[in-house]
Amino acid sequence: MRHFKHIGVLLLLVSISISVIAQSPTWTEVAPGVWKATIGKPEAFDLLKAAGSIPNKEALGAITKAGFPFSKADIAARTQDGKTSLRFPLQKEEQVYGFGLNFQTVHQRGKILQLHVDHFGGKDNGRNHAPTPFYVSSLGYGVFINAARYITVYAGAGVRKDSKNPPVAKDRNTDKSWAARPYSDAVEILVPAGGVEVYVFAGPTPLDAVRRFNLFSGGGCLPPRWGLGFTQRVQRLYNAGDVKKEANDFEQKGYPLDYIGLEPGWQSKSYPCTFEWDKTRFPQPQQFVKEMLDKGIRLNLWLNPYVSPEASIYKPILPYTGSHTVWVGAVPDFTMPQARKLFFDQLKKDQVSIGISGYKIDEVDGYDHYLWPDVATFPSGNSAEQLRQTYGVLAQRYSTDLYRQQNSRTFGLVRASNGGAASFPYVIYNDYYNHEDFITALINSGFAGVLWTPEVRASKTGEEWLRRFQTVIFSPMAMINAWSSGTKPWSYPEVAEQVKQLALLRMQMMPYWYTEFARYHYEGIPPFRAMNLEAGFRQEVKKEAVNENLEQNPYAEAASKEIKDQYMAGEYLLVAPLFTGQTTRKVILPKGKWYDFYTGAYAGDGEIITVTPGLDKIPVYVKDGGIIPMMPAMLHAPKAGEQVDLEVRYYGEKPGLYKLYDDDGETFNYEKGAYSWRTITVSKDANGQLKGNISAPVTGKPNTIGKVTFTMMTK
Repeated sequence: MRHFKHIGVLLLLVSISISVIAQSPTWTEVAPGVWKATIGKPEAFDLLKAAGSIPNKEALGAITKAGFPFSKADIAARTQDGKTSLRFPLQKEEQVYGFGLNFQTVHQRGKILQLHVDHFGGKDNGRNHAPTPFYVSSLGYGVFINAARYITVYAGAGVRKDSKNPPVAKDRNTDKSWAARPYSDAVEILVPAGGVEVYVFAGPTPLDAVRRFNLFSGGGCLPPRWGLGFTQRVQRLYNAGDVKKEANDFEQKGYPLDYIGLEPGWQSKSYPCTFEWDKTRFPQPQQFVKEMLDKGIRLNLWLNPYVSPEASIYKPILPYTGSHTVWVGAVPDFTMPQARKLFFDQLKKDQVSIGISGYKIDEVDGYDHYLWPDVATFPSGNSAEQLRQTYGVLAQRYSTDLYRQQNSRTFGLVRASNGGAASFPYVIYNDYYNHEDFITALINSGFAGVLWTPEVRASKTGEEWLRRFQTVIFSPMAMINAWSSGTKPWSYPEVAEQVKQLALLRMQMMPYWYTEFARYHYEGIPPFRAMNLEAGFRQEVKKEAVNENLEQNPYAEAASKEIKDQYMAGEYLLVAPLFTGQTTRKVILPKGKWYDFYTGAYAGDGEIITVTPGLDKIPVYVKDGGIIPMMPAMLHAPKAGEQVDLEVRYYGEKPGLYKLYDDDGETFNYEKGAYSWRTITVSKDANGQLKGNISAPVTGKPNTIGKVTFTMMTK
């Protein structure tokens, strides 16, 4: 009997040892500066497959060469009980950023997160609209976990007993420096799958790592010019007459407007949806769309992708839907071609083919009690969890394809995204409405490979309205979302003129914004991003610097606390918003001279400044040598091929250089080479006078630039 007991114990130990497989990952360079390792047996469906990402290897090769960013021996992986765990090293002074579209924190070291697509619930716990499993180190590298799963992250939050750099055990009774969260020297990640692909992105700088991640996803999106104009979303039950009146009011009052968003009432039924026009509110959809296009106004339609039993596609699509419903609507399995064809053919037939310019894709994020439960099944065999993590990505991908088929770009809104989706022309929004947190999300969007809009809806005061409007103008999408409030730009008369001037400034800056989005596409540089990615804004400081006077050493402040209320907008602009009730604020200027955007006055160099801009202005600063191309303040974006004059503003003392992007502004012809970069320079001549120049148009390429003048913003 004793022998049998020994045999049983031996078999148990053998079975335990077999279930745990440790692995030293083998890294293969799959693109310039990008390495991949395969742990265990990865699942057939993952984030990159959902997005259909095609790396831009040529652009990746143009980034400064860099080797594997840390010791491969310090990376560990194992599979156990159908799960995969990973460990990456952290140095003592290293900070990490990323892990998705966080709203309240920029520094992620010390956090425990579950990366789970969800509506933002007020906590940075990993559950958000784009829980991208990608992090960036202040030391200049990035790590991406290619799994469509709920991933748990311990970002320097777990202490191993075999740590190479363990924290010192302290006596809480006597040592005031005792900490409940001891120092940890690793990022540890748990993936609930028997294997996973892991990618490491070299720098050499943190921005280079982000660029490589975006370019590996195909490069950032390039919206049409009109997408960077002004957007008004109207109340949910507006009819055709209401929409026409809204457009006329904008024109008569002199406010720019490029597209109007129609909310749920455009459909015959919604929540769940029929995806068919309501013929009482819109009796002649095709004629209505044409009339709006003739006025220079495009239309964007709200939807959520859950099919009403009264929809014409309900019965044919039913076999290709999940086991559970959302608001009693069938959930198409977008990983199946049959479901995609039925669903997106309906959008094409009834909307895209008559000139609808884009979509607002709602409710593809959460909450848990809204969407299908994790016990749901789908006919493709992909799990409910995998569909939850990728549903927003799939909706973006296949709706974008509708516009590719007719060679017409789109720009829309979505409530969920994930890794690999940077190339899709969608901006994330939500139901949350904290202004300060909106700016933190805008900062974090640059780490997550997504775009975010701090949209304006309503305000308690004119001051709040203007402050919110100021930030939305310096964001990816300048939008009022009035689906519930019915607000207009002029709804607060005491600030209506300031709002108009801001909206017109947005239009004036279109050449700059359009070029910065082109850089996002071709070079992977996020158009809106954290100060931590800016050269001259130090990510690490020596220990002794932290104790120095913060007023004398801005880098000490940058290292000792998160900077989540100022950000970079394009190559040259630093934006520092004010919020309701504030009259002054501090701005941390990176090394190098900076100048006031509005006046050209010198602002500072590598220092903290205190500014009192007044209510009418949002503080914006320009790098030394900065060039900002601007156009006349038009009420609509230029049409395809339309030429506009340029005013080139130059700031500072250094020689200036800017590559100005140009294409037709509406089609995908740029993917076939129909685009150009024209070089703008400003330098001093032999007499010390500043002179500007722009290179000649490229023969055979689009040229939408008319007369060019230079304004030297020097004081």
